[in-house]
Amino acid sequence: MRVSVALFTSDLRLHDNPVLRAAVREADAVVPLFVRDSGIEATGFVVPNRMAFLADCLADLDTGLRRRGGRLIVRSGEVVEQVCALVTQCEAGAVHVAAGVSLYAQRRERRLREALEAIGCRLTVHDAVITVVAPGQLTPQGNDHFAVFTPFFRRWSAEPLREPQAPPREVRVPERIPSERLPERDRIPGVAPGLAPGGEGAGRERFTAWLRSGLADYDEWQGDLGADATSRLSPYLHFGALSPVEVVHRARSRDPDSVDFVRQMAWRDFHYQLLAARPRASFENYRERGDRWRDERIAREDIEAWREGRTGYPVVDAAMRQMRHEGWMHNRARLLVASFLTKTLYVDWRIGARFFLRHLVDGDIPNNQMNWQWVAGTGVDTRFNRVLNPVAQGRRYDPDGEYVRRWVPALEHLTGSAVHEPWKLPEDERAKLRYPDPLIPLSRGLERFKEARELGYDDDGGGR
Repeated sequence: MRVSVALFTSDLRLHDNPVLRAAVREADAVVPLFVRDSGIEATGFVVPNRMAFLADCLADLDTGLRRRGGRLIVRSGEVVEQVCALVTQCEAGAVHVAAGVSLYAQRRERRLREALEAIGCRLTVHDAVITVVAPGQLTPQGNDHFAVFTPFFRRWSAEPLREPQAPPREVRVPERIPSERLPERDRIPGVAPGLAPGGEGAGRERFTAWLRSGLADYDEWQGDLGADATSRLSPYLHFGALSPVEVVHRARSRDPDSVDFVRQMAWRDFHYQLLAARPRASFENYRERGDRWRDERIAREDIEAWREGRTGYPVVDAAMRQMRHEGWMHNRARLLVASFLTKTLYVDWRIGARFFLRHLVDGDIPNNQMNWQWVAGTGVDTRFNRVLNPVAQGRRYDPDGEYVRRWVPALEHLTGSAVHEPWKLPEDERAKLRYPDPLIPLSRGLERFKEARELGYDDDGGGR
């Protein structure tokens, strides 16, 4: 009997999964395998919110496989060792896996290929599973990756996409293959109380509902913090519970003018292709700008205030509190809090990026690290000295203060401009707020940034 292994990584779905489809097509029986990677756990990348969401995804995947006659096999340990042990046990002739882009994923793939070849098993790596277009598929003349988004987006938009694949009707799994118990969300401590449910079923339900009610107005409302009009699909894309290829196909089919939403999918691919070509950018500056970041020990109190949402700048504090409650943050808010940390407080972007990865359910290395670098000015942004003013941005993207009042109860009774500048209230009213004064005047933060950079600056109330 011919046996193949479908190794699930960031593709925890049945719909449009080339890894699973190829494994089913070529063999008489398939082992759908997920390994709880001890190597990733050692990096500290496994945190409560993502563990809980992952538990939902695995349970949903197992349910879908059982409806097709199969089941999910779960193992824990070092991935290469666990895969090779399973291959030997079931005498599998091939292992199928989605291509990864991080430095860790690339190294794991190389080790897996070498180990499988040594025991006579073939490894097939599938592109365009966790991205719309495979990293490296589009390159400019004279370079191995695009460093500017606009020309990348033109090429990306013209690229023909593969057709989404239907889920397999039947998945036959060899008998007597042992599996660990699936993890359970309820047994994981420290999960954000407002964390969304995970899994392919929840993701497809959310996407279908948003196509009906949110896509048409996305270009108008995407930046409005109070309206909360983004798709909130990023956690499902991060875990592969939704296919990015299918998302683009369905969005374009529903509304041929859905360019603004589709552009966000292209930004995701842009970061993936960038990190695939420059994997060390996950922890090193993509471009050096001569920053002299404040010493972390000296800036400790400022950093803690930023983390806890008590900077004294309402829109910044609202965003950080949203992340702690939901394990998610509005995309516009991410730009604001990142700019505040790196430009106003002048703190190294890596400190903020690590904190995001500890809390965001959708925190992945390509998007998290490269977006932080974009804001910090060490990435690909051509206006690398821009500074986002949190007051101006609050007025622009939360004009009625709805977002601030939702997440900062101390300010819920304020109206008008006071909600974004409560320090300007009369002294007796301000004393009643039980809300902190600003950590630092914006003018002082800007002055410090200019002195440190010595390259001029761009004081921008708009941003990307």
